[in-house]
Amino acid sequence: MKRELGIARCGLACCLCSENISCKGCDSGECPDKEWCENRKCSISKKIEHCYECNEKCRKGLLSKIKPYAFTEFVRRYGEDCLLDCLERNENRGIVYHREGINGDYDDFDDVETLIEYIRTGCR
Repeated sequence: MKRELGIARCGLACCLCSENISCKGCDSGECPDKEWCENRKCSISKKIEHCYECNEKCRKGLLSKIKPYAFTEFVRRYGEDCLLDCLERNENRGIVYHREGINGDYDDFDDVETLIEYIRTGCR
């Protein structure tokens, strides 16, 4: 885990992303998706660094997907450091962020609360 890469504006875990060799994060100026990323544009226009800092609980852009939405909700409740701690602990226990392509163990959920509990406990 590259903890220093932290969490993306939308809630995705840059710190665990298999793309972090070529991507240096939302604010690096090198993000290949910076021109179209709705969450990046919106948070910049609101002068905030992350969607979890916003008072709206929207589902636009990548927040329409369960993983970034659940990660964002997790940070709202418990804080970014807690999310990073849980992700690191889970990784050490064998939970995989990306297995093939962009799917991993956090992608097998259809309920936000169940995924938040999985992040928190590392147990299904």
